[in-house]
Amino acid sequence: MNLSDPIADMLTRVRNAQNAELAETTMPYSRMKAEIARILKREGFIRDFVSDGDGAKRALRIHLKYGPEQEKGIEGLKRVSRPGLRRYTGRDQLPRVLGGMGIAILSTSVGILTDKEARQQKVGGEVLCYIW
Repeated sequence: MNLSDPIADMLTRVRNAQNAELAETTMPYSRMKAEIARILKREGFIRDFVSDGDGAKRALRIHLKYGPEQEKGIEGLKRVSRPGLRRYTGRDQLPRVLGGMGIAILSTSVGILTDKEARQQKVGGEVLCYIW
């Protein structure tokens, strides 16, 4: 299956799995998706992620996080830049999500970073998504 926007597909799979209160969700693997999952784990939005299989059948499995009374670990996801309309930001205009309560994930010249990391490294880039 050929996807025109694999990051939007990843975010939709995570959103749908959380709405269905599933423990995990699986998607086709890519390095960019793995980097986004690494950031989500580091920021505390998901429990863990693993890469299964090898070659063309490689998959990324994300283990979702819930609170003691089944509160979602991720309240919202929003895809910002998309294939039809790329959104770039300079280092002076980096977005703040919910006044710093959420994160923006950017693709920069030094890799995939959060908005806070991009501010520290003084780089701008393509705004991939907002997560809160």
